[in-house]
Amino acid sequence: MPYYIYRVKSFAGLQKLAEHGAFAPASAQAKILRTGLDAGTRDKIKVIFAENELQAEDLLCQVREPGPPGEE
Repeated sequence: MPYYIYRVKSFAGLQKLAEHGAFAPASAQAKILRTGLDAGTRDKIKVIFAENELQAEDLLCQVREPGPPGEE
């Protein structure tokens, strides 16, 4: 399964930026892309592991439950 890099905009706007066959190059490219984001933007760069683009976009749009509270 490939790793997809997406730009996640407000209101669940998704823009596919790249696709990689391994995590290391996907992560490296995502880090470079994050440094290029404007300071005031709310956009995020995400790496997602999925079978295809449809599944990647579905996973990115799902609301995630917060994890259990940890010791602080």
